[in-house]
Order: sequence, then C-alpha cells, then structure tokens
Amino acid sequence: MMVGRIGRSLLRAIRVLFQIVLVAWATLAIWYSPLPWAWLRLGLAAAFLVFSIWALRVTKRRRMSWAFAALFLIVAVGWTFVLPSHDRPWRPEVAVMPRAIIDGDKVHFTGVRNFDYRSTEDFTVRYEERDVQISHLTAVDFYISYWKIGLVSHTFVSFIFDNAPPLSVSIETRPEVGEGYDPLASLFKHFELIYVVGDEQDIVRVRTNYRNEDVFLYRLNAPPEAVRRLFMVYLQRINELADHPEFYHLLSNSCTVNIIRYANAAGRMGGFDFRHLLNGLIDGYLYASGRMSSALPFSELRRRSWINDAAQRAGNTEDFPRRIRVSLPTMHPQ
Repeated sequence: MMVGRIGRSLLRAIRVLFQIVLVAWATLAIWYSPLPWAWLRLGLAAAFLVFSIWALRVTKRRRMSWAFAALFLIVAVGWTFVLPSHDRPWRPEVAVMPRAIIDGDKVHFTGVRNFDYRSTEDFTVRYEERDVQISHLTAVDFYISYWKIGLVSHTFVSFIFDNAPPLSVSIETRPEVGEGYDPLASLFKHFELIYVVGDEQDIVRVRTNYRNEDVFLYRLNAPPEAVRRLFMVYLQRINELADHPEFYHLLSNSCTVNIIRYANAAGRMGGFDFRHLLNGLIDGYLYASGRMSSALPFSELRRRSWINDAAQRAGNTEDFPRRIRVSLPTMHPQ
C-alpha cells in the first residue's frame, strides 16, 4: 500500500514537472520569437501561460488538456519555421562573415577583423585579408575571458605561426544593431552564430583594454600536427557557416562546446566534463587533463596567466602579441 502511494506520488510529480517544462519552453519560445512587436509577443506569451495554468492545473475538464496540447503543437510547429539568416541589420563587430580559401599549404582569409578601438562604442571599422601557411602553424593558445570571475566565461583560441602574427578565432553570437547578449535568449533561436576571425590587437585588446574583462592566456600542450588538424577543422566550419547560417545555442552550439567538439574531431581523447558547460572552470579541467604545462601548481599558473596589465601596457602597438606573452610561464615571445 505504502509503495503504491509513493509510486503514484512520484508519477504525479514527474507529470507536473513535465508540464512545467512544456509550458515554460513554449512561453519563452513565443516571447523570443521573431514576431515584430514586443507588445504582441508579450501578450501572446502571457495569454499562453495563463491559459496553460488554467487548463492543466485549475479546471477539471479533460478536454482543456487537449486544448493545451493543440496550442503547444501550434507553437512547436511555428518554431520549426524560425530559420537562421545572414541578412539582418548586424552590429558592425559581426557584420562580415569570414571565409577561408585553401590552396594547398596556403590559406587566404577574407573578413579578418582588426578594428581600431577608442572605446567599446567608438572604433574604426576595419576588415582585412590575410594569408597564412599551414606548414608554419606551430601552436595554439587558449583564452578565457570573464565578464565577472565565476562559473561562466567566454573562450577562444589563437593559432600561432612562426612567420606571421597569431590569428584569433572567437565563436560568438551575432547580435543585431541594438541587441546585447542574453544567455536565455540564446536558447531560443534568438542569435545567429559567427566565427570571428581577427587580429589579437582587436579580439584580445577590446576585452582587456576596453571592456575591462579579466583575460587569461594559456599555451596548450599539442604537437604541431595536432594543431594543424584542429586548424583544418576550424577552416571547414568557418566556410560552412559562411555558406549556411546557423543559430547560436548556449548548450549545443557555443564557444567552449564547439572548441571541445573540434578538438575531438582533431583527435582529442576524452569524454564529457561538466566544466565544458561551466566554462569559467575550463582551465582547471585543461590543467588536470594534461593539456597545459604542469611545471607550476595550477593556482600559480593561473595567477601568472592573467594578461590584463601586460595588454594595457602594450596598448595599440604592433608587437602586442609578443608583449602580452613575454612574461607568461611556459611560453616564448612570438
């Protein structure tokens, strides 16, 4: 008897939780939908939420549950018609999709970002073309940038060449004019995805010198052959994205998730770790898994890998990449 009651209570709890998830998802999907007026989206979302609570939890009429199911189905079907696009009024920082033209050992990039910043909102827009040689790619550096030190960060990489400046690739949302990043919105087809290819004087310096983010720089333990395989994976994805737009998704198509995914494609061995999602802790994971130098304790390595002071001293100088690395452990100046 007791077991039966517990079982029924558990089933009711699971059903209620399932209903909550469905109602919350559909309500947010309506709110973040591309319907043109905020008042309309708010009204429809609120109406759906109120009706759902009444139909599922207040009224005892069974047919109201079917009415909820029908409305949910309409929202779900409409969701499938929300498609990504390259044709929107983009913010200038993400207005140009990069492309990589591969010719044997040579790679020609278009749309390489190298803005000249005076503040976060005052800058000279400058997109460039750049040539690199795969055979001269020697290493990959890993950046962690924090809006606020904690469990969440932005991560990106720089590919290091022995005959050219480092080339950064940052996997980001592609906000429109007037938009800012919203992690919840990113779960609901609200932002397209972009791989920003740029000079470190832009990609790094805007974070250290103008956004006042805390930025850490680490050299990854990877032989040149593995780095070149990873680079080729990035090139393929950059071109795929230039041809076919995709939505950014915080849990499945974001910066750290994709970096790990591409490392797997390039030969990484290892499974999922919760720090792939809580990426503010990702450097601890990389250290523990042997992908960083262990010559120093992790706390000391992390302390010495903070580059904000060096970046601010370097300013807008041509040797910015060398100057942010000159005092870092386990690195040689580039």
